[in-house]
Amino acid sequence: MNLPGRHSLFWRLAILLVGFSLLMISLSWSVGRYVQERNAYLSETVRADLLHYARQAEQAWKNGGRVGVDAWLAHFRRRHSDSAVTLVDGNLQVMGSEPLTAEMRRHLTFLRGIDWPVSKRALGAPWLKVDFPGDPASGSLVIQLPAELMPGRYAILWQMVTNGLLPALLTLLFCIGLYRLLIRPLNDLREQANAWQADPLGTRLSAATTMRKDELGELGRAFDQLSERLQGTVALQHQLLRDLSHELRTPLSRLKVASESEADPGRLRQRLDREIDGMQRLVEDTLQLAWLDAERTPQAREPIQLQALWEMVAENACYETRWPSAQLHCAVAAECWLMGDLNALAQALENILRNAIRHSPAHGRITLHGRLLEEDWLLWLDDEGGGVAPGDLERIFDPFIRLDGSRPGDGGFGLGLSIARRSVVAQGGQLWAQNNRKGLRVNLRLPRAVLGAVSNPTVNEPPRLYITS
Repeated sequence: MNLPGRHSLFWRLAILLVGFSLLMISLSWSVGRYVQERNAYLSETVRADLLHYARQAEQAWKNGGRVGVDAWLAHFRRRHSDSAVTLVDGNLQVMGSEPLTAEMRRHLTFLRGIDWPVSKRALGAPWLKVDFPGDPASGSLVIQLPAELMPGRYAILWQMVTNGLLPALLTLLFCIGLYRLLIRPLNDLREQANAWQADPLGTRLSAATTMRKDELGELGRAFDQLSERLQGTVALQHQLLRDLSHELRTPLSRLKVASESEADPGRLRQRLDREIDGMQRLVEDTLQLAWLDAERTPQAREPIQLQALWEMVAENACYETRWPSAQLHCAVAAECWLMGDLNALAQALENILRNAIRHSPAHGRITLHGRLLEEDWLLWLDDEGGGVAPGDLERIFDPFIRLDGSRPGDGGFGLGLSIARRSVVAQGGQLWAQNNRKGLRVNLRLPRAVLGAVSNPTVNEPPRLYITS
């Protein structure tokens, strides 16, 4: 199994989950330890109170001896009736007149200091020994810690915090992180998809989504590309419908005029045939252009010898235009083999040649050149038609563009080069134009065929052409 790439969402989720688990364990351990210590040791306030009691007892002993001690013990017991207390000297003998009880004698063998931890498992309240602050050797306060001074009074609250509130807070932070990582980009995708219902195909995702390097970023970029593709397709369809309806108006008007005229039936029939043929070519070329723009099925590829293809295309062009074949010259070597769809490439080359003939003078010369560029063949077709303005070199590939001002149908419909470019691009090639010394140069870059991978290629085999326009 291949591991995901370093920018994969898998690693972000893994780091987030591992970090969350480690953070939960660390905080739970540290906070739990802190709370345990807080609940096991006396607070600073309780220690101060016990030292205060020991100071009072020491003062009572110094001022009144046993009588003073008895008075202080009576006063203390009235305030803390649930606590046993006495004063002992360094030999653990009572300093007051009251003798030690059996329980007190039992606990004198082990007394905690105020800085010691207080066990929660011991039965009853713990017994503490607090030395006199002034003269620790003179005596100590022995006290059974009162209930109100016991640590851990908020143990249940701290357990709720450490076992409930803290994990809930960390989980909330974890969910916020997941939301920012996963849900927000998905919400952006949903908003854009909902926006398409209102037909604003120009809506794009935010840069925060498309600039991500993980799978969600790839999804966002693919979504934007799909949006651009849909927008371009819809715009092209609208443009084609507008242009087609505009181009059909002229031949339809001429048909109406011809049908209402009283011309000779023979001439009228010829006129009708010419207009119908023009409209048929217009509709077929428009449908072909729309199909090329929308088609995404990979075309069949096969090795194609350019010289054989040129001979067939040039022969058809000479027959249609009455140009002599001597004016159409191919200067490409016989070893020029291209890899592509035969019919699509033939149609593209024929449209380019027709355009060159249409704009060249009657005695002009059209030449096809080529040279090998690494894995591609660079071909260029030169005519002598005077070229076009530099600003129109790209416009000539737009549908229904006629720079010569000819009427619809008389000089073509401005679809030939558009169809040619889409056919070449669909085969993994490029098509562009530039001006040469005498006219226009149309460049084609197409993948070359490796004959070693083809069984028995036949150089002289005529191309199987099924040209539709």
